[in-house]
Amino acid sequence: ALPISDANRMNSSPIVSVVGVVLLLRKEREAPSGRKVDPVRSDAIRLFGTVMVGVVAVVGLWLAAFGLVTPGGGFQGGVAFAGAVVLVFLACGYRPWRRFGRETSLDRFEGAGAAAYVALGLAALVVGTPFLHNLLGSGTTATLASGGSMTVLNWAVAIEVAAANLVLYTEFIETYLVPHLRER
Repeated sequence: ALPISDANRMNSSPIVSVVGVVLLLRKEREAPSGRKVDPVRSDAIRLFGTVMVGVVAVVGLWLAAFGLVTPGGGFQGGVAFAGAVVLVFLACGYRPWRRFGRETSLDRFEGAGAAAYVALGLAALVVGTPFLHNLLGSGTTATLASGGSMTVLNWAVAIEVAAANLVLYTEFIETYLVPHLRER
């Protein structure tokens, strides 16, 4: 088991990385002009991609939910779920992606995940136990409830990681791909 300080450092490093990349890319980006169009012309790609969005999203949710009793967890589930949203861009184009890639809503999700993580740790301190100590008991072995507070922590990490990855993807798409799309 990792000491608490090492575990916290591992969970905070992706957050710091995302903030650095976003700050660098937002300076580079110009204001969008006109409506951008990039239709996916192949019906087969559109159909397969749309089906895969659901499949990959379910895998992401499964990884986050069952991470305590199987390989996986909040981080892996968050990355997989963000990948499902990227498939929207690849299979359907820029306009449908833009519905998911709004920085204001993504920033709220990222903040909510990080806040839940910190709140869980502070709640443990308030009751006189170490930061992130289990407050919910151990539950029934080999079930989803067996992780106690770790289940809540897993979901907080999944939400934060999914939102952070989507912020990164949005920044890259807006900075490097959107300027090359046709205007309508």
